[in-house]
Amino acid sequence: MSSNQSSRKAPADKPARGKGKKDANAPKRALSAYMFFSQDWRERIKAENPDAGFGEVGKLLGAKWKEMDESEKKPYIEQAARDKQRAEEEKANYEKKSAGEEDDDDE
Repeated sequence: MSSNQSSRKAPADKPARGKGKKDANAPKRALSAYMFFSQDWRERIKAENPDAGFGEVGKLLGAKWKEMDESEKKPYIEQAARDKQRAEEEKANYEKKSAGEEDDDDE
């Protein structure tokens, strides 16, 4: 097999499986402390390094996160905990609502 050919092709006798459709009303997952940090710092990092591409900005953010101590990370950790609670509540409400709709279909 040459280097130009992919070894990950689906067999011809099986149809390619696509991703299932997502429910637009489904709740969003909670963000991690690092994601809140990166949202907060991305513009600063880009301003300090205007020539940095997407990957380079990510590396710089990761390095900054690693060098921060727990007291500096604390606001982001607290924000993530609040977001986790929000996501759990939204998921519970969504599942309750979905279960209620399925019960109505049985009648």
